[in-house]
Amino acid sequence: MAVTRKTRPAPGTSELAASVGLTDADLVAMYRTVALARAVDERMWILNRAGRIPFVISGQGHEGAQVGIAWPLERKKDFIAPFYRSIATCLAFGMTAQDILMAQYAKATDPSSGGRQMPGHYGNAENNLLSLSSPVATQMLHAVGIALAAKIRGSGQVAMTSMGEGSSNQGDVHEGLNFAAIHRLPFILVIENNGYAISVPAARQLATENVADRASGYGMPGVVVDGSDVLACYTASREAVERARRGDGPTLIEAKVIRLTAHSSDDQQTKYRPEQELAELRSHDALPRFRDQLAEAGVLSDEEEARIAAEIKAEVDAATDYSEAQPDPDPSTAMRWVFAEDWPSETPPPWGLGDGHSAAGHAAEEPRSAAEGATD
Repeated sequence: MAVTRKTRPAPGTSELAASVGLTDADLVAMYRTVALARAVDERMWILNRAGRIPFVISGQGHEGAQVGIAWPLERKKDFIAPFYRSIATCLAFGMTAQDILMAQYAKATDPSSGGRQMPGHYGNAENNLLSLSSPVATQMLHAVGIALAAKIRGSGQVAMTSMGEGSSNQGDVHEGLNFAAIHRLPFILVIENNGYAISVPAARQLATENVADRASGYGMPGVVVDGSDVLACYTASREAVERARRGDGPTLIEAKVIRLTAHSSDDQQTKYRPEQELAELRSHDALPRFRDQLAEAGVLSDEEEARIAAEIKAEVDAATDYSEAQPDPDPSTAMRWVFAEDWPSETPPPWGLGDGHSAAGHAAEEPRSAAEGATD
């Protein structure tokens, strides 16, 4: 009778890492990103309560799902259209603690918007992270459009967007999923279902148990995953990314997460969430669960955990000090990037405003009033 021998993992790869096709270094890096996101988030709340920043919309309880799902995507190649809780997603995809805090302080050199967006509206062109807008679910159509462009170009890129279960009820989501499925686009929709759309519980938002149940109606896979299990989230995302790159179309991933904080710094969740429910949330927190999982597998020692914690504290302290010291935006630049200031070339625009003048000449002209410009 043939004997099957168990293959030993490669050096630097525990059985846990090998089970998901990663190395121990990958797992530690993932853990560090989850822990960094929590530390940045906690610092934001302290700064808000101290009157240093105006508003916080938190991702505490979402970090494990966000890191696990973002990890299989390729930085600087694929695209992510995040939402306001996507702190860990943005960190996993190339933004830094300093970038996040610069947005909170709305400083002139804030990479998300130069201080033009309210806190929580992250974006980073360098890392293919789209700047989001306050109306929920609008990023859905942006991401689907990017996926369409990727398919037309044959670039092999994947576009992913994320949102809460409340946002999933917007019409943009229906249009985007229908279009992505029809055209088999390389697209992934991630629903981070924390059970509440501000104060409205999921049972009063959805007639189905899961948002992912809707996926079959569009002709795509719908996957439900435990958002507190980082590696389960990674596996679900990896399969969706592989499917998208093969040309097999979109996937809807629903991560069941928890919301450890109020909806925002302007909300008081004790008014609508029972005390027992709030007390039980910590038992579903991905951060300690992932830490214990790595420690049990021999991937994360007490010494390494202490080193990572010290590094993160120093990083968040430095990011806070740097951000607070940066200049505020000059009010005279408020309209910059809202209206075109120069033509992009010497060629007059095709709609007739050039009148044969160069771009430089046009930029120097005084704009005509609406009455002067009216011809019909």
